Amino acid sequence: MSPLLHLLLLCIFLLPLSISSAHRSQSPVNIWPKPTGFHYPPPRAAAFLSPNFTIIPLFPPSPHLAVAVARYTRLILTLPHHPLIIPNIPLTSSLLHNLTISVSDPSSPLHPGTDESYTVTISNSSFASLVAPTQWGAMRGLESFSQLTWTEASRVAVAVGVVVEDRPGFEHRGLLLDTARNFYGVKDLKRVIEGMSWNKMNVFHWHLTDSQAFSVEIPSERELAEKGAYGRGMRYDVDDVREIVRFGLDHGVRVVPEFDTPGHAASWAAAYPEIVTCGGMFWWPAGVDWADRLASEPGAGQLNPLHPMTYKVVKNVVRDAASLFPDKLYHGGADEVVPGCWKTDPEIQAFLSTGGTLSELLEKFINSTLPYIVSLNKTVVYWEDVLLDENIRVKPSFLPRDSTILQSWNNGIENVKRLVSAGYRTIVSSSEYYYLDCGHGGFVGNDSEYDRLPQGDGGSWCAPFKTWQTIYDYDIVEGLSEEERKLVLGGEVALWSEQSDPTVVDGRIWPRASAMAESLWSGNRDRKGKKRYAEATDRLIEWRHRMVERGLRAEPIQPLWCIRNPGMCNTVHSS
Repeated sequence: MSPLLHLLLLCIFLLPLSISSAHRSQSPVNIWPKPTGFHYPPPRAAAFLSPNFTIIPLFPPSPHLAVAVARYTRLILTLPHHPLIIPNIPLTSSLLHNLTISVSDPSSPLHPGTDESYTVTISNSSFASLVAPTQWGAMRGLESFSQLTWTEASRVAVAVGVVVEDRPGFEHRGLLLDTARNFYGVKDLKRVIEGMSWNKMNVFHWHLTDSQAFSVEIPSERELAEKGAYGRGMRYDVDDVREIVRFGLDHGVRVVPEFDTPGHAASWAAAYPEIVTCGGMFWWPAGVDWADRLASEPGAGQLNPLHPMTYKVVKNVVRDAASLFPDKLYHGGADEVVPGCWKTDPEIQAFLSTGGTLSELLEKFINSTLPYIVSLNKTVVYWEDVLLDENIRVKPSFLPRDSTILQSWNNGIENVKRLVSAGYRTIVSSSEYYYLDCGHGGFVGNDSEYDRLPQGDGGSWCAPFKTWQTIYDYDIVEGLSEEERKLVLGGEVALWSEQSDPTVVDGRIWPRASAMAESLWSGNRDRKGKKRYAEATDRLIEWRHRMVERGLRAEPIQPLWCIRNPGMCNTVHSS
């Protein structure tokens, strides 16, 4: 046999081994997000749950944990998982009758930095326990226990001989949903929050207002929603807000409101036209350069920092929002303040003519509102623009570091670096990785770009589409010093809703948000420091399948054939 033929045959023999090696090294039972500690040593075994299986808190549970216990009992027993690949695990003759829960601090509130660690132990002797410092950690443990169960022979099986010791890598693991550009009903928001809890995400960033609509009722300023929402059935009343906040806590998810000001405020003009500059004007007039536009997208209008009524209305909104939303964070927006809009106002024109600047206008607005927000025991979150915008920004002295968090969305890790090096706690939402709306084309009409081939970005400013792999592989602390890394609180994927509504929301979010959820919980690298996207693929396929079984219309990431033929859909070529 020639040496060349010998080498060819050797490659043919070894290729299937290399393709399937990652698959064979995985546990037959997995949890998403991958736990930081998962011990299921051979010889592996499983047992059936007793038909009378119960979850037993060994203490008087809080109302939120009691709801979670009932929910997971029902989920495990009545919505069992039918795996795409049945785990090849011997079943013991014993039955698992209950799971006990011990919590050392049952009354600990859900705040930024709350301890969410837990330990789940399922012994080979029909004993199972969940131990956590807080009820919120117990909720994470309940989710993990539920993922250790599946249906076999029409009964519910569970892995035994398992120890899960787990805790999140980042304290802030969030999702932003914009309900101002298109409206989502309460049941749709609940479905989003429920999916977040399954993925151990803990912050629902609710973008409630924008230029297009003011979608929430404010008790002391009812006309804002009455006149600024799309319609009577397209706004959230006080009971809706309280229901979403309660539902969030029942699922271990904080609800953080965003009232975007002073930009993105055209909808305020329906009730208070006098406090909004360029309200009702065309967003980008013909013959005007982009730099002189009135807004960055259709819907022009910004709050006027020189009008005294502006602060009366804003403070009423802030005061009521602080009461409706108990979370420690209040998001004040402050992104995309466009020079052209303010310059249309005669009073602002006079201010500029006497040597004033647009940045001074923003400083006046921040200095008149931030201290009031802080006085209500809130930490203020702003988009990065407030400090980094090239045209309109404030000096750092206007943003106290102990009461301000900044959220990045441009220039990837570069802007994260700029924020943390300035000493600010930072939430990462880099549009290059974490914007879920990107890649679906533009939404403005009469766009001649579509009459040209090729179309390049297809009209989407943040194209291309952000795949789950792109999201999973993003390292939000890359290149940062140890001290700078401590200031990165975590991240949020964002679904801006110019082209999303309840009919597509599940597929736009899931399972791509799951990718961020794991990377922020346990990282995106294995113990050797290698990115584990290849190993994650089959796990994510199975996890997506489980979410679909639970009622989320999550989009597929591969043909079903791939998981039925392990490794055969992989590439063995480096790009």
